[in-house]
Amino acid sequence: MSKKKAIKALQAHFSVLKDTSLSELFSQDSQRFNRFSLQLDDLLVDFSKHPVTEETLSLLMDFARACEFTSFRDRLFQGQRVNLTEHRAAMHMALRHQGETPVMVDGKDVMPDVRQVQQQMFSFAEAIHAGQWRGASNRRITDVVSIGIGGSDLGPAMAIEALKDFALPGLKVHCVSNVDPSHLGRTLQGLNPETTLFVVISKTFTTLETMANARQAKTWLLNAGLAEKDIARHFVAVSTNTEAVRQFGIDPENMFRFWDWVGGRYSMWSAVGLPILLAVGRTHFNALLQGAAVMDLHFSQAEDEENIPLILALLDIWEHNFFGLSSHAIVPYAQPLRLFPAFLQQLIMESLGKSVTRTGLPVEMQTSPVIWGGVGTDSQHAYFQMLHQGTSKVVVDFIAPVQNVHAPGVQQDMLLANMVAQAEAFLKGKGENEVRAELSEQDMTEEEIAALLPHKIFAGNRPSTTFLFERLTPASLGRLVALYEHKTFALSVLWDINAFDQWGVELGKQLAGQILHELETGDVSSNHDSSTNGLIGYINQHKRGR
Repeated sequence: MSKKKAIKALQAHFSVLKDTSLSELFSQDSQRFNRFSLQLDDLLVDFSKHPVTEETLSLLMDFARACEFTSFRDRLFQGQRVNLTEHRAAMHMALRHQGETPVMVDGKDVMPDVRQVQQQMFSFAEAIHAGQWRGASNRRITDVVSIGIGGSDLGPAMAIEALKDFALPGLKVHCVSNVDPSHLGRTLQGLNPETTLFVVISKTFTTLETMANARQAKTWLLNAGLAEKDIARHFVAVSTNTEAVRQFGIDPENMFRFWDWVGGRYSMWSAVGLPILLAVGRTHFNALLQGAAVMDLHFSQAEDEENIPLILALLDIWEHNFFGLSSHAIVPYAQPLRLFPAFLQQLIMESLGKSVTRTGLPVEMQTSPVIWGGVGTDSQHAYFQMLHQGTSKVVVDFIAPVQNVHAPGVQQDMLLANMVAQAEAFLKGKGENEVRAELSEQDMTEEEIAALLPHKIFAGNRPSTTFLFERLTPASLGRLVALYEHKTFALSVLWDINAFDQWGVELGKQLAGQILHELETGDVSSNHDSSTNGLIGYINQHKRGR
């Protein structure tokens, strides 16, 4: 079947199904949960609260086949250059590959290089943890400050926060990304320069924000009395630019490299994950990689009808491109996952925010949804009002571990009860008859009931997916992240776009460099629009107060 025919069949099916509510679908099928949920080990994915039937899934599978999903997935895992605009493979799966079988990229087995860098990371981390690597004054390292931005920060920061319960004692790991001086300044407050190590993460070692923070950190050390030669005991680099690392004052022996087939937002598994390793140690870092590898194996080998990332991607196609739902909220009911929505914002929107196909033609379908969210139950007391009764429908992902090491009893049950109840409320809503009956029991007059009634009606029929797993561990976190990675790739295939470039980010970088020069020199270009010139003028006028 051609792609056009598959879309036409889906459009015809949509015209029949669009007026059927989720509640009606459940009333028609008592086995709906069993039919529309999947499990991988202890991970349960319940997608029954989506407007789909078995016919819907069959038609969506036809669409996936018309898009040559299997062929593109195989090319990804074969190390072919699926990143067409940059002529690169996207083989981050090699970084968590288990076993001794080769992983080929451009005809070369990359696993010897991967294992070599991993061993370098493990040796370094063990030296830090054992107190063998010390600062210039021979004092043990107590704090690590990771300096990066974008993919060099979001993944490590998210994982370090998520895995705090697995952190090794005696070492605190902090993450700095924002070039706003407040971020680094506040992080350094209370730290001892003699016991602080900086990990600077930049592939080119020229990233403006990262290098500005790195230079300021270096100044902080020098102002504390350390000599230039001491910098090498307080800085290491994750980079590919040996000369720039050396010029900064870092010994190239303490540079951890990665490869151009590792994209920034897919890089937490590489040396970019060194801060994670320093936080949790070798055993837990390996478990993180192993969890992701489980999902890699599932995505690469599972039949389409059982393939969790593919099915989730197809649900996005159905709701985004047919129902017109362009907003997707990520709501983890786990405080350790509070940074997970921000991590997914980059993973999904930087990967899928494209308007041309792989061949450079305008896309025929709307691409990336808006990704946002926050941790529950806080979110219930913030934006859930809009989700329940607002005019915009939003797809919601609920995510929760069943067990909690901090409070295994009533408190965790309360948390989970809230999550399950919200998903049920999005499904069912509350109709006029139910509201009227409740108000009648409160001895209200008919006039009072009529006035309050419309305000208390919930339309329901809001789609959601629920992800449950036993505990939040390094392995379960790795599996969850890899699931969203592969779902994102599957969507890129279905939309015929490149998930692995980000040219839209570059324009802002170029313009920022020019404007920075103008702010430093006061020599404003005439090429700007009047608004940009006005903003530069205001900044130059008022920054003198510094």
